[in-house]
This record gives sequence, C-alpha cells and structure tokens, in this order.
Amino acid sequence: MNGTLTLVRLALRRDRVLLPVWIVVIAGLVTVSASAIAELYPHAGQRIALGVTIGATPALQALTGPVFDAASVGGLTAWRATTMASALAALMSILVVTRHTRAEEETGRAELLGSCVVGRQAVPAAAVAVAVTANAVITLLITVGLAGQGLPAAGALAFGAAVGGTGWVFTGVALAAAQLTTHARTASALACATLGLAFLLRALGDAAKAEALAWSSPLGWAQRVRAFAGERWWVIALFAVTALALVAAAALLARRRDLGAGLLPPRPGRPDARASLAGPVALAWRLQRGGLLGWAVGFAIAGTLFGALAHSLGDLVADNPHMAALLARMGGTDALTDAFLTAELSVLALVAGGYAVQATLRLRGEESALRAESVLATAVTRRRWSLSHLALALGGSALIMSVGGLSAGLAHGLRIGRPAGQAARMLGAALLQVPATWTLAGIAMLLFGLLPRLTALAWAALVAFALLAQLGELLQLDDAVMTLSPFSHVPQTLGRPVDAGPLLGLLLVTAALLAAGIVAFQRRDLQQE
Repeated sequence: MNGTLTLVRLALRRDRVLLPVWIVVIAGLVTVSASAIAELYPHAGQRIALGVTIGATPALQALTGPVFDAASVGGLTAWRATTMASALAALMSILVVTRHTRAEEETGRAELLGSCVVGRQAVPAAAVAVAVTANAVITLLITVGLAGQGLPAAGALAFGAAVGGTGWVFTGVALAAAQLTTHARTASALACATLGLAFLLRALGDAAKAEALAWSSPLGWAQRVRAFAGERWWVIALFAVTALALVAAAALLARRRDLGAGLLPPRPGRPDARASLAGPVALAWRLQRGGLLGWAVGFAIAGTLFGALAHSLGDLVADNPHMAALLARMGGTDALTDAFLTAELSVLALVAGGYAVQATLRLRGEESALRAESVLATAVTRRRWSLSHLALALGGSALIMSVGGLSAGLAHGLRIGRPAGQAARMLGAALLQVPATWTLAGIAMLLFGLLPRLTALAWAALVAFALLAQLGELLQLDDAVMTLSPFSHVPQTLGRPVDAGPLLGLLLVTAALLAAGIVAFQRRDLQQE
C-alpha cells in the first residue's frame, strides 16, 4: 500500500502530544497502582483478608472485576487496575482510529490524499498501525514497570498484553464502525457504545458470578488472562484473532462503499423544513436528538440490569459469617444494596459526564465544519446559538441520569415489591449526581470559548476525574487533590441526609465556567485556533 509509512509519520506528527499522554497515563496507572498496593498491604495476611472482602462484595467486582490471587501484590494489582487500564486503552484506540479514518473522509482530506500516489487502503492501514503500535508500547511499559518493582516477569507481561490486547480489539471495532456511517461523530459513538456494552456485560457477569456473561466481553477476557495468578496465554491469542478478524471485516466493508460515504446512507431530508425547526434551539435539538436517544436507551438498560442485580447481593454473602456480622453492624443487607446502587450511580454519573462533554463540543464540530457561519450570518447571536446547544448538554445529562435512576429503582422495586417508592428514591439519588456532570459541560464550554484547538482537554478532565474516583483512596491522595473532582462533592450513600452546600457550590462553578466560555466565544473570531 503506497504511502502508508508516510501517513503513519503524519498521524504521529498530528498526535505528538495526545498519544504520548494516553500511553503514559495508562501505563502509569498500572505501575502506580502496584506501588500503592505494595505499600498499603505489605503482608500476605492483609491482602488475603482484602481478597475475602472483595469476593463477598459484588459491587466491587462489578466495578473492577474478580480477584484471582489476593495473596500477591501482583494479583491485587490485576484486580484493581485491569478493567480501568483496558477500558482506557480501548477508548484511546477508538479515538485514534476514528480521527485518522472517518474524520479524514468527512473533512475531505482523505480525497485530497487519494489524488496523490497513495493506495486506497493506506489511510486505514496507517490508522491501524498507529493504534496497534501505541498499544504495543503500553504493553511494553506496563511489563517493564511491574517487573521493575520486583513482580514476576511472566505476570507483568501477561498484564501488559491483556491491556494492549483489549486496545487491539477495539482498534478493529472502531475501523468497522468507520465503514458504516458517514460522520466521524457517529462512528465514535457506535464504537464507544460497543465499549460500554462490553463493560456492562463484564460487570454483570462478575457481580452475578456468571462466567459465560463475563466471557462475552473483551474486558472480561482481560481479567481472565489471570495475570500473576496462573497466566492463561491462550487468551492473548483470542485478542489477536478477534482484532485481525475485525480489521479484515472492515477491509471487506470498505470495498463495498464509495470514499466519503458509509454503508448506512444518511436518510434524505424533507424538501422543506418544518416550522418546528425555526430557531437555534430547534436546530440544536434536531442535530442532537439521535445521540441523546441512544444515550437514554443505554442508561435505561444499564439501570435496569444493575437494579435487578441489587436484590441478589444479600444471597451472595449469606454463607460468609464474618461478612454477615459486618453487615449486621452496618444495617443489614439493605446497607449493602444501597452501597452497590450508590456505586453504580457514581459510574453512571461519570459516563453522563461524557455525554455533557460531547453535546457541548458539538459547538466546535459545527464551527469546524463551517456550518456555524451560516447560522450566525442570520439574526441568531453567538450567545443564543451557544446556549441552544448548552441547553441540550445540561438538560440531556439530567435526562439520561433520570432514566438510569428510574430504571434501577423500578427494577429493584419490582423485585422487593415497592416499585414506586424505590423509583422515586433512586430518581432523587440520580439527580443529586447531575451538578457534577454539568461541571464538565462548563469546562468544555470554557475551552471552546478560550482555546478551541484544545477542546480535547475536556475529555482529559473527564478521564482525570474517573481516575481520582477509582484510584484516589488507593493512592492515599491528599484531600485537596481529591476535591478537585466535582464527583467528590456529591452524596456517596443512599439514605443519608443531603448537604446542599457542596451541590450549590458545583452549580455556581458551572455557571461561572459557562458564562466565561460564552463571553470568550463572543469575543474571538470564528475558526480561531
């Protein structure tokens, strides 16, 4: 394929900042986790006791997976960091592949490159090469980082290969999604939805001890490589075979479509616009309603499954007398159920933050595609135009959290015979998470107004908040660092009195960020970099 190496160098040049950051963050996450676990649990007895607690707490297994060898530092590290690192590697791969394939076609740059001495498959081949290489570097850094701390080299290599292998699989997923749709945003959404489904299947399989369900997810495969616990090397081959199959399928699909088109053609619009499309809010709704519907359906499914699982938690620890005694002191199985549901709502809130960022940054997408100029050339002001999309970002994030909370409450309530009461209770708990998600919309708006070229930092902020939520306590970070995340200011347990002060503070911060972003946007030129 003529020109592939040149395009690889071009892609690396364009991603010279973001790609190294992704690699260092993912590899550093694993290495730092191992160091923290070795410091916090220096004795095997302490680690084994923690493993007993993990095995009796489905909420922990749903978030991070099962522990296969709690006696070793490596085994606990694999339990704590495999899912998070693998999910981040998958997300990195999705963004890299979409950026250098479908986005190139959408902007017309792929057609311009095709007019040169460049093979038809050179563009996707270069994107795959960059993503595969990045995951290989992650594998190498994790292996060196863990082995450098005195952990067994075989386990370190298996851990790194599990994380990198997950990235390889989702490289193929992203490439296949890029063949289906016309727009890069839709391709990314499809691939990310697949990642979300993979996480959900793994979480439910691990929490319910349903191995078949966990094995249906590449994130479940990463756990079942069993790094530091009798490595299963054949699972690494499963990653490679699946990735190759997906890439081959994507190549076949690419031959069945024209450059710039997708296999799923866009639906033709009406010859005349409806009267309901008059105004910037109606236009924003028309542009974002499909994505919002997809997010709402995903949250409904996740909420229903987590709510249905919550009632079974007491049965899973009934045969553990020590845990039963602990639960009795905490308030019985209701306390365990509330802790599980609260943990899942926190995860949903972080995911909803992704929607808030995506919906806000639609402003940047419209500006980059030169469609904003057409709208702003009319009587629509910049403030009205930006507020129309912000209304979808703020209202949409509240809506999907409400859907998730209601679904979880109804599913849990139907199992215990109190659907109405549990639905209202979970709805209220879900809405308490909304101000934290709105803060991410404020960050995205501020970046769009001040530094439009660096709007990707809004995604970096979301990843940073997720890492603080997952690893902050493990790393024993200072409270001043933990409070940087807006999600640390929302209530973390159902049934406790709510302090409105932190929530009001989040709302004020969000309002200030949004106002500053709008003012900055009004003062800068369009297409300013």
